[in-house]
Amino acid sequence: MDQLPAIIRDFERVSADLVEQAAAFQAAILSDVAGRRGTMHGRVAPVHERMQLAGPAFTVEVRPGDNLMIHAAVALARPGDVLVIDGRGDQTVALMGTLMLSACKQRGLAGVVVDAAIRDRLDVLALDFAVFSVGFNPAGPTKLVPGRINHPISAGGVVVHPGDLIVGDADGVVVIERAKAPALMALARSKVAEEAARIQAIARGDTSAPWLPAALKAAGVIQQGQEGQFP
Repeated sequence: MDQLPAIIRDFERVSADLVEQAAAFQAAILSDVAGRRGTMHGRVAPVHERMQLAGPAFTVEVRPGDNLMIHAAVALARPGDVLVIDGRGDQTVALMGTLMLSACKQRGLAGVVVDAAIRDRLDVLALDFAVFSVGFNPAGPTKLVPGRINHPISAGGVVVHPGDLIVGDADGVVVIERAKAPALMALARSKVAEEAARIQAIARGDTSAPWLPAALKAAGVIQQGQEGQFP
């Protein structure tokens, strides 16, 4: 059996129309309608809470502390792609900084998600480009070790396939499988409508949770006849 090449250039991406739809939703909404699956570990966070991104995953696997394959990915990624980098959560070395991230912005990428440290925090804040990472470190990386591009990776504890839908905001990053993403948009719209109605009800003074007594009973917390304690 022939081995797959280290760099895969062509793969099916989630559509631009779907990305536009998904960008209107919070990562939390998409996580809920996806069955609470696909959310990256909280260590992967936006450099600034106002940063948001949505786009198809362009995956990169590197050895911790080496960014050779990220340079290759920046050169190959298409406008609208989100670089998703498996850096094993390493914080001892920065994998990217102002120069590389400026190149990503110039090439029209939708953003970068790196499960590792970056550097040049203040410059990145001024860049007006969405970047999610696990933290910062001033130490620079090596550029020596081979890796892989557009193979399945693990980032933030989640499996990411090239072309999957990536959405990130102040709460973190959610990964939606490409094939499942279209069916989730209608569910997300319904979820938003339901939550808006609930917020209006709370504003009117209705803070009850009708589902709570049954859930407590099913969990064995209360017994038959105690439901009335939770109006």
